[in-house]
Amino acid sequence: MFGIDVTDYDKKVWAEELCDFLPDKIIDVHMHIWEPGTRKVGQKGCVTWTSIVAPDMTYENMVETYSKVFPGKTVKQVLTGSPSCTLSVVNPYVLDCAKKHGHQALYCTNWDSDEAEILKAMKAGFCGIKPYQNNSPSYIPANEVRIFDFLTHRQLELMAKIGGIVMLHIPRNLRLRDPINLAQIMEIDEKYPNAKVIIAHVGRAYIPSDVGDAFEVLKHTKNIYFDFSANTSDFAMQKMIEAIGVDRIMFGTDMPFTKMRMYRIEENGTYVNVVPRGLYGGVEGDVHMKESDESEITTFVYEELRALKRACERLGLTKDDVNKLMYENASKYFDIQL
Repeated sequence: MFGIDVTDYDKKVWAEELCDFLPDKIIDVHMHIWEPGTRKVGQKGCVTWTSIVAPDMTYENMVETYSKVFPGKTVKQVLTGSPSCTLSVVNPYVLDCAKKHGHQALYCTNWDSDEAEILKAMKAGFCGIKPYQNNSPSYIPANEVRIFDFLTHRQLELMAKIGGIVMLHIPRNLRLRDPINLAQIMEIDEKYPNAKVIIAHVGRAYIPSDVGDAFEVLKHTKNIYFDFSANTSDFAMQKMIEAIGVDRIMFGTDMPFTKMRMYRIEENGTYVNVVPRGLYGGVEGDVHMKESDESEITTFVYEELRALKRACERLGLTKDDVNKLMYENASKYFDIQL
């Protein structure tokens, strides 16, 4: 799955809707690279469609993809492996790419990654960690995993001590509106103010019903950041911006998954990716996938940016505000200058 094939419709969306909206410099804080054959399948708590639409993405694949998706823009990525890979393989690959090409990188952890392991990774060149729900104790069922089952207090204590970055994908079926998730996010904000925690994907609030009253709680956070990677809900983005402003939000793509051709709808209380018929083989049985005969379907990442634009326009945000979301906040957070 090398690079990406850009269609005439993609070019139209970019030229007419996105190019002038976006700043010239962009930082992507949430994306993944890994080599073919190193990602495991059937991981606890993971959806199946991601492995269908993106079986791998090498560094070289990434470079070509971004040059086509963001023509004329300067984009820098924070490199992270897939947490569904064999970690002992993917972490060294990511670090090697980061050192060779001048990127910041996040270290994928397991629930039992101890202080010595993480400190060694940070000393080697990683700027933070990427815990994930599938790397939690095997005896905990997927729908019962809590944040502290895979991002432990001792890991948070360490990251607070050293000012390390934590990219957090929250678990549980209720996503952002889950009361346990909200309570633990607030606990992190209060107990570990020096740990630089980013809640990924607007807390996985992919459709309006995922939001609930979460931002009535989260508006009281003082230190937690958010990214809006792989999210096409302008409603969720608007609620996030209204609650916490534009200074603690950063752009991410979740590449390579957002290469997918799709747009997102809500059916039966969950999100559904509408994709071109036959493009990804049979998708029957996957509640998150539905095929369409429409000829004009652009990429997931463009749908994400379209949603951001709609939210920004409704809120009356300025170009300076958009620059904060797409570049400036991440530049300061990750110490990246373009």
